[in-house]
Amino acid sequence: MDGKDTIPTPCAGLRIGDVAPNFSARSTMGQVELASYRDRWVILFSHPADFTPVCTTEFVALAQEAAAFEERNCALIGLSVDSLFAHVAWLRAIRDKFGVEVRFPLVEDPTMAIGHAYGMLAPGDSDSATVRTSYFIDPHGIVRATTCYPANVGRSIPEMLRTLDALQAVDREDRLAPANWQKGEPLLRPATTSLDDVYDAEAAGGWFLREADR
Repeated sequence: MDGKDTIPTPCAGLRIGDVAPNFSARSTMGQVELASYRDRWVILFSHPADFTPVCTTEFVALAQEAAAFEERNCALIGLSVDSLFAHVAWLRAIRDKFGVEVRFPLVEDPTMAIGHAYGMLAPGDSDSATVRTSYFIDPHGIVRATTCYPANVGRSIPEMLRTLDALQAVDREDRLAPANWQKGEPLLRPATTSLDDVYDAEAAGGWFLREADR
């Protein structure tokens, strides 16, 4: 990995709205450079270790839904501190046991340079055993959402897709996604700042909680 030229480490962590740090690293699908994914959405997600129970279920579920992410113009990139050779052996074991092939890249991060750059690890951490973080990165390279789970709780793949759908919908329609929103449901319009509109609203609260036209 040539992260010294592209990754500012150590880093206190990323926030929504930050530019996702670029990196170039080896993966199960060849050399991966984040900057080459411009014009696509990216979900960069880390897992504690290969050959572990929860991580295995996540990769099986993600591989089964890979086409759904691809349909949304979203690339999946996995990451852990394990070596490329461990990654390859693990993915072979997943294929043999579950009959699914993981065809999105799984990046090696043995020096933890990427993990530190993204704030997945505290500067003094010596391993990534507690890391299960996801970054939703838009086509301009901006972090739009993040999630972080403990090592003993797996991600919800349907929620990853729902979050991606919501981010794409609010961008496309300049609207807001309400709680529990699902693709195809009405979005919300931003609250008005016009006092005339507030007084003219037909129902109480109609000025700040308004469904957008379908």
